[in-house]
Order: sequence, then structure tokens, then C-alpha cells
Amino acid sequence: MKKSEMLEQLSQDNKGVLKTSDAVSLGISKPYFLEFIKKNEYEKAAHGIYLAPDAWEDGMYILQSRCPQAVFSHEAALYLLDLAEREPLKYTVTLKAGYKTTNLTNQGVKVYTVKKERYPIGITEAKTPMGHTVRIYNAERTICDILQSRSQVEIQDRQAALKGYVKRRDRNIPLLMEYAEEFKVDKILRTYLEVLL
Repeated sequence: MKKSEMLEQLSQDNKGVLKTSDAVSLGISKPYFLEFIKKNEYEKAAHGIYLAPDAWEDGMYILQSRCPQAVFSHEAALYLLDLAEREPLKYTVTLKAGYKTTNLTNQGVKVYTVKKERYPIGITEAKTPMGHTVRIYNAERTICDILQSRSQVEIQDRQAALKGYVKRRDRNIPLLMEYAEEFKVDKILRTYLEVLL
């Protein structure tokens, strides 16, 4: 397969998004890659990330490509888990404590930080509305996050999420309670569940 065919296939597989790092991992030189980008009129979406002329920009996928450590959480996770009534105004992500968040916050991203031992709890994957796969926290972790950050999450978003969660067939109340104890929101969660269940 020719280099140009490899890049075309890669672009097709990623719904019109090409990353320099992916091309290099296929053994394609940066100069050749950039020539392909220019010739095929790809647009720069972020450092090392390019969009085909006919591709829709997927902000969530691009954000996570730029910052692979970021896990979509809180309102963004609720939206991807179909537990929100509306699309979030800002992307919300969680990072390990100690990570420099200035660039993300300057770009309008709401950033939460957690201790490194809590960071991996509940990480899973979901599809963005554009069809790309991104890392998010599962429903149980997200419920605990929004209860823990309740002063920063609107009450109607919390209520809609909890009502939606208890109606889900795939809900896992034992896991939810385990996470709630870990994140010290078990008392407030029980109050909500007593009303909803």
C-alpha cells in the first residue's frame, strides 16, 4: 500500500481526522505527511491534528487527542451517557492532581482534579455524537462526581441525571454505593435514592 493510500485509509477510519503521531507510527515521515495535508486541503484543528475538508469538527475528540490524560466527566460525561437533558455549555474533564490545567481552562474547559489513586476509578469509553471514541467516567462514577461537586453542578442537571440513572436497565446500584463510599457522598446519595427508588 502506498503512503498516500495509507493516509487516506487512516483518514477514513478516523472520520476525516488525521494526526501527525498516527502517521509517524505508520512509518510516514512528517514532511510527507504535511505535504499530503497541504495537497488535500486539510485544515489544522489543533497542534498535530488536521481535518479533511468534508469532515465535521469533533471538539471532544480533538480535546482528548490534544490532552490524552483528560477524562470526560461531570456534565460532559452525563451528556455522553444520555443522562443529561441538554448539551453542556463547556466541556468538563478530570485530570490527576498536579497536572498543569492552565491551557485547558484558558480554552474554556472546566477542569476537575483528583488524587491519582481515584483518577482511574470508573474509566470507560463512549462515542461522541460525531462517532469518535473518547474516554469518560462510567455512570456510577459520574453520579458520585456530580454529587461531590454539587455546588458547581446545576440542581436540575443533578436531578435529571439521578432520575435517568435509576430508570436505566444497566444501572449497578451496588457499584454506585461502593463508589459513593469511596467519594464520601453515600449519605446524600441515599437521600436521593430513597425518593427515586
